[in-house]
Amino acid sequence: MTSNLVLTAGLFLTLLTIGGLLALRVGQSVIPAYILVGVLIGPFAPSVGGVSFTLVESPAFIRLLADLGVVLLLFFVGLELGLTSLIQKRTRFARAGAIDIGISLPVGILVGLVFGFTLLEALFVGLIVFNSSTVIIAKSLIDLEWIVNPESEAILGVVVIEDIITAAVFAVLSAFVLGAADVASLGRTIGQAAVVLLVLGLVAYYGGEWIDRAFDVHSSELFLLGVLGVTALVAGLGLAAGVSDAIVAFVVGAAFGQTSHVERIESLLAPSRNLFAAVFFFVIGLQTNPRVVVSVAGFVLVAVVVTLLCQLVSGYFAGRGYGLSVEQASRMASALAPRGEFSLVIAAFLVTAGTTDALRETIPAFTVGYVLLTSVLGTVLMRNAHLVERVARRYTDG
Repeated sequence: MTSNLVLTAGLFLTLLTIGGLLALRVGQSVIPAYILVGVLIGPFAPSVGGVSFTLVESPAFIRLLADLGVVLLLFFVGLELGLTSLIQKRTRFARAGAIDIGISLPVGILVGLVFGFTLLEALFVGLIVFNSSTVIIAKSLIDLEWIVNPESEAILGVVVIEDIITAAVFAVLSAFVLGAADVASLGRTIGQAAVVLLVLGLVAYYGGEWIDRAFDVHSSELFLLGVLGVTALVAGLGLAAGVSDAIVAFVVGAAFGQTSHVERIESLLAPSRNLFAAVFFFVIGLQTNPRVVVSVAGFVLVAVVVTLLCQLVSGYFAGRGYGLSVEQASRMASALAPRGEFSLVIAAFLVTAGTTDALRETIPAFTVGYVLLTSVLGTVLMRNAHLVERVARRYTDG
């Protein structure tokens, strides 16, 4: 089927449409639907009567679209959030982030230890179950039209802090897995990434006027190509320098948020963002092997129950620490529930570099199931945040 790429693209786009429509019909987010479509027609698809449902044998030919989906989603997050707001409210963001990290990360590590993992293995489990999915949250905030609400700013600020902490701890743990000989190389990579982010941040903060003039183009076609091209180019350069392309895209979006082109960008780029984002979640589904996930189902279920309950608590109090109302803090608690791309990155690293069976097999398999389940439950929680608010009011009023 993959030899006819046009036919393959038509099939999976049509199935994504059907899956999305069914999800909307029952009042749910389209994100889990996109992931499940990938599972059902990917290389690990089920067979009935000896006939396989596999339509896409390898996600390689659509990887670029998926990567662009991540870049554009985070670009729009930066565009909406704004760099000035992050800097001006840094104390509130730091307080909220400290509350979230102080509760969620230790709980994740404890879950790993309770299941019999070594301290190093449990630290990896802690990182995997602690880091909220920037991409899923950003997509959901846009779909639910929360992106303009006060809690959206707090949610995205905490997610950025989580990403920074996760990246730093992951680099240290990777050094232990890879061996002391690679510590110096990792140190150089981290330093290089820090320099790149600092330079980008300075350009974003001080270069708004220059960017405004540079993109003052009358042609909508050329304007669209220019914004998309520069965003992908800078994100790619950042990735080559050891920085997540998603984080770089966020900073680029924040830079454009300092200009007068915000509304024009939103009107022209939003359709492309939505298409590429759908492909990203579809690719996650393609990479999911249900049989492997089933082998660690008990671990996944226990971890999901424990960590999501703790995330609701930590997210709520982080929101209150930021200064949000009970309603807004309840939305924040719900929004931080999904796990996603960073957890999968860690799992992919362990598959190739893990030094024990738990690191190479058990934890990566757990990660896939955990991410899939939390992505579904997380989007459900966001759409039913009023239930979290009801519980919060019962305890706070009492």
